[in-house]
Amino acid sequence: MNEAARRIVPMDKPQGDLNYREAPNNLEAEQALLGAILVNNDAFYRVSDFLKPVHLNEPLHRKIFEVAGDIIRMGKTANPVTIKTFLKADEKVGDMTVAQYLARLASEAVSIINAEDYGRAIYDLALRRSLITIGEDMVNIAYDAPLDMPPQSQIEDAERRLFELAETGRYDGGFQAFNDAVALAIDMAGQAFERDGSLSGISTGIHSLDGRMGGLQRSDLIVLAGRPGMGKTSLATNIAYNIAAAYEPEIQADGSMKARNGGVVGFYSLEMSSEQLATRIISEQTEVSSSKIRRGDISESDFEKLVACSQMMQKVPLFIDQTGGISIAQLSARARRLKRQRGLDCLVVDYIQLMTGSGKSSDNRVQEITQITTGLKALGKELNVPIIALSQLSRQVESREDKRPQLSDLRESGSIEQDADVVLFVFREEYYVKNMEPRDEFDPKYEEWKQTFEKVKGTADVIIAKQRHGPTGTVKLAFQAEFTRFTDLADPSFTQYEEH
Repeated sequence: MNEAARRIVPMDKPQGDLNYREAPNNLEAEQALLGAILVNNDAFYRVSDFLKPVHLNEPLHRKIFEVAGDIIRMGKTANPVTIKTFLKADEKVGDMTVAQYLARLASEAVSIINAEDYGRAIYDLALRRSLITIGEDMVNIAYDAPLDMPPQSQIEDAERRLFELAETGRYDGGFQAFNDAVALAIDMAGQAFERDGSLSGISTGIHSLDGRMGGLQRSDLIVLAGRPGMGKTSLATNIAYNIAAAYEPEIQADGSMKARNGGVVGFYSLEMSSEQLATRIISEQTEVSSSKIRRGDISESDFEKLVACSQMMQKVPLFIDQTGGISIAQLSARARRLKRQRGLDCLVVDYIQLMTGSGKSSDNRVQEITQITTGLKALGKELNVPIIALSQLSRQVESREDKRPQLSDLRESGSIEQDADVVLFVFREEYYVKNMEPRDEFDPKYEEWKQTFEKVKGTADVIIAKQRHGPTGTVKLAFQAEFTRFTDLADPSFTQYEEH
């Protein structure tokens, strides 16, 4: 095959030009792999999980690999006779027709045992070609730097492309075949069937919330909003710790780790320090009041509880970044790095209004928030993880008689409401009822107030105001303020959730 097949690449290397370098490729490995597939279709399944047509360097080989794959997936036999009808009959490969070239590939095929080795060699060379493209772009842009692209933007762009290349073996996005999307959907359903609680997403550790949402769905932007004092940071911290504490890794075929249950969590705490966040989690786990922990007002048995809890928590894959005023570009770069180094299954941002955009400083805060929410949504899709982003609500809630939040209460709400896949509001009626306590306990209204307060005491509503994949409604939870903990209601007399 060699002499005729070598002419498949018509350009010969110029003899006089010593600076000419051909992009890394291995024509013989591509021919050997295709020959093995044509002789024994089982060879295709040895490489199909990592090798795609785009990874082959020669255009004709790409087409042969793609057609063979389609035929084999349909349960039919791919050989020189069945494949040639899908290729251009008049195309020439040196002195041979395409049909003759296919027959030659099959007749000189090597053993199927080597198919995976050839596939790996082709894949590695494709990655090297992609690296060269990224490198060339970096050099060219750095030389001809556009005015609207500062060096920091170029670094962020290069980091994003390198991350995508490391994760998927390609960096150019593009269209995805619908049958690939269907296969992914079926895989997701299968994983949900096997996972604890039969959830399609990652469990929050709060069953009544999972029952309504099906867990946290990958690539979703989940906005968790509320007025100050409602407990949105507490709920986000509870969920983050529950996910990290439930983490059960599973080794994949390629040696990488994947979460079977729970997951690795990244927590951007722009408001609180990592120490304050850890104190909240320890309080929740040990049931020792966080205010007592801060004051040191604890007994010896409480202290032993804290030490035991801290030892257990050291193994939990929860990573906290406490940088204040972080930009969306910095946040994205750090999240990519965490995913590469430790893995990442869920991201929490506390909270949106404390972040900055990546562009030039602008007086238009609405525009900046749009840039942040769009960036978070894109990051969730890129990393394939759910992102829980906390958000403040405007003061107009306080001026209404009914204090229950609505979508229009989101500050700079247009982009937040639009980009979010799920919008959750945390509402604690207890907070407002407590502030309405009559000063005089002999006041005729005092008894009425007391009855109302007892009814709402220790409860919280999580209002699902928007959900792309499911129903809206209200989930009723228990809230223990002294331990900053949200849990499922134990009292069956409460309705756990109501349809809207």
